[in-house]
Amino acid sequence: MRVLSGIQPTGRPHWGNYFGAIVQYIALQDAEQAYYFIANLHALTTVRDKQLLSQYSLDAAMDLLALGLDPQKAVLFVQSDVPEVSELCWILLTGTPMGLLERCHAYKDKKAKGLAADAGLFAYPVLQAADILAYDSDTVPVGEDQVQHIEVCRDIAGSFNHQYGEVFVLPKAKVLDSSARVPGTDGEKMSKSYNNTLAVFEAANIQKKQIMRIATDSRPMDDPKDPQSDVLYLLYSLVAPESDREEMADLYRRGGFGYGDVKKKLAEAAEAFFAEARSRREDWQSRPDDVRDILASGAAKARQKAGEVLSRSQEASGLKGY
Repeated sequence: MRVLSGIQPTGRPHWGNYFGAIVQYIALQDAEQAYYFIANLHALTTVRDKQLLSQYSLDAAMDLLALGLDPQKAVLFVQSDVPEVSELCWILLTGTPMGLLERCHAYKDKKAKGLAADAGLFAYPVLQAADILAYDSDTVPVGEDQVQHIEVCRDIAGSFNHQYGEVFVLPKAKVLDSSARVPGTDGEKMSKSYNNTLAVFEAANIQKKQIMRIATDSRPMDDPKDPQSDVLYLLYSLVAPESDREEMADLYRRGGFGYGDVKKKLAEAAEAFFAEARSRREDWQSRPDDVRDILASGAAKARQKAGEVLSRSQEASGLKGY
C-alpha cells in the first residue's frame, strides 16, 4: 500500500486537524510507503504573503514531526520542491473537461456565494490529481467531504489511460473515521472559518482561558445530562484517559455538578495529552536546519518517484521519444 496526503500550510493545527486527520495519517505511516507533503502550491490560492507562506511551510513540517510523523518511515517534503508534479499537472490539464472542474464543490460553492474564483481554484483538482498520481499512490486518506477529489482524480487518470495506455495507478479513497469529527468551542464543527478552534500547540495557560470561556447551557446543576450532547464532554473524551472519560460520563448522567469543574478538568487533560508533542515542537523549533534537511531528503526521494511517473506520461503522450 502506498499512502499519500498533503497538508496545506495556512496556519497552525487545531484539535480538529489533529483528531480529524493528522493522527490518522500518522497511523498509516507504517504502510509499505507513505508520502506526506506540505501543499504550498495549493496554499497560494489563499496565502498571498511571501514571508507568511514560507514560515507556514516550515511550521507545518515542525508540527507534523512533533505530532509523530517519522521521517524514517514516511517521506516528508514540500510540494514545490518537486517540480515534476507541476509539469504533470499541465499534461493532465490538457485532457481534463471544463465541465468536470465546474462541478467541483470548492469552485461551485465560491461561485454560488458570488465570490471571485480565480484560475488556481478552478484548476485546483487537477493539481491535486497530479499530487496523487505522481507517486503511484493507491490509498489517499480523506474526509467524507473530500471523496469527490479522489473521484475526479480517478476520472482524469482513467481518461488518460484510455487514451494512452495504462500509465497511472487509479487511487482509492480511505475515508477517515467520522467519529473523529471534532466540535468547536461553539458546538459547531471545529474550523478556522468559524473562529471556534483550540490550537494544538497553544500555551497551556492561554488554552485554559479559552476553555473557561466556552459557553454552556443554563440547565440546573442537579439535572442529569447526556454527555454525548455536550461540547465540553466531547472535547474531554478526546484528551482524557478512558477511565477518566467513563467517570466523567457517569457524573453527567447523575447530575449535581458545575460546568466550571468540567472545564478545569478538560484544561488539565489537554495539557497532559499534548505535553509531549509541545515539548518536541520546542525542540524542532530550536533546530530549523535539521527540519530543512529532512525536507530536502524527502524531496529528493519524492522527485525520484515523481520523475519515473512523469517520464511514463511523457513517453505515452509523445512528449518524449521523438
